[in-house]
Amino acid sequence: MNLSETCETRCYDSRANEPLLKLVAGQKPGRALDCGCGSGDNARVLSLLGWQVDGVTLSPAEQSSAQRYCRRVLVANLEQGLPDELSEKYDLVVMSHVLEHLVGSSKLLRLAARILAPNAVLAVALPNVAHFKQRLKFLFGNFNYETQGIMDSTHVRFYTFQTGRDLLERNGYRVIAASGDGNVPQPGIRRILPRRLTDKVDSLGCRSLPGVFSWQLLYLAQVDGAQLPTPGSVSSNIR
Repeated sequence: MNLSETCETRCYDSRANEPLLKLVAGQKPGRALDCGCGSGDNARVLSLLGWQVDGVTLSPAEQSSAQRYCRRVLVANLEQGLPDELSEKYDLVVMSHVLEHLVGSSKLLRLAARILAPNAVLAVALPNVAHFKQRLKFLFGNFNYETQGIMDSTHVRFYTFQTGRDLLERNGYRVIAASGDGNVPQPGIRRILPRRLTDKVDSLGCRSLPGVFSWQLLYLAQVDGAQLPTPGSVSSNIR
């Protein structure tokens, strides 16, 4: 079974990525496109905030689930780009744990720039391959793929805090916010200290060293007009 077949038959019934969606809390609600929408929980939260959401997924099962919260859900392989049916402009495009599944991540990012309205934003979440637990595994020679998480068997690209930013900037975006979501080791302390204190330690750690303590990397970006490729340069040859 190849990678696309694995993703097509897999239904990601995950919770909304609230840390990522918090980055767009200050944006005026409008039209949003959720690329790789899963079962639709990001769309559910966005719709409650006043957004009109369209979704794209490779899985017919996810399409059926996400339609509860989306205006429409298109089935398409994002490796090949965006569906032709997406002809309007969007005020927000969400790519939550999508780009690591694509060989042609640059192609998708450059095509997404073409459907973003003026002052629109792109919200991206990526798994952090340099998370401290993963570093320890690598140190001891453990590079095994798993059924989920950072080393998910369907991941074909791996990113750190800096290379995630580089990916966006290299493809015509200006990063306006970058942060991480994770926790700092506090063995035993979590059982005796109030949750609000250990949460503050986690927050401080992820702000100070996002590339170490964050399991997921979060970016908010806008199209950089000076770097935006011309329409003819966005083709199936982009990788």
